[in-house]
Amino acid sequence: MTTGMRITWVLEAHGWADCTLEDQHTKAELTASYITSAPEEFLTAVARLVAGETETRVQFDAEPTAYRWVFYREGDDIWIRVLELRDGGDHDKEGSEIWSSQLGIDQLARAVIRCFDEVAQTYGESAYRGKWGDHFPRTELEALRRLWLTHQHPQGT
Repeated sequence: MTTGMRITWVLEAHGWADCTLEDQHTKAELTASYITSAPEEFLTAVARLVAGETETRVQFDAEPTAYRWVFYREGDDIWIRVLELRDGGDHDKEGSEIWSSQLGIDQLARAVIRCFDEVAQTYGESAYRGKWGDHFPRTELEALRRLWLTHQHPQGT
């Protein structure tokens, strides 16, 4: 299992973000457009994994290219595949795997929370809205944080 993962989310031109994923083995760069709620959907997908879902997906649309995250959970282990697709409606098998990793649920949640905490600190929520074109995903970020903290410290332990 890898020792960790780093995710960065950088707002470029209005409505566009560059997302970089890296671990000790590989690095991948993705693009997301504001035509979908990519940040909110990404945070929600990770929250569902923390809550116990065993499989979930999320997609970043880059018009027409798409980047699809496929997550599988078994116990506290998460397997992640990121596929690049020519079109967002394509089936997984038509995509090319550009990044994959295996890590613990805590490592994933921590990396995602850290990423969006850094986004909030870098841009501020008002400037984020101006650059991205939509509100900062505060509700989804805090929901993930609460679930993760509950997972870290279950009641009665």
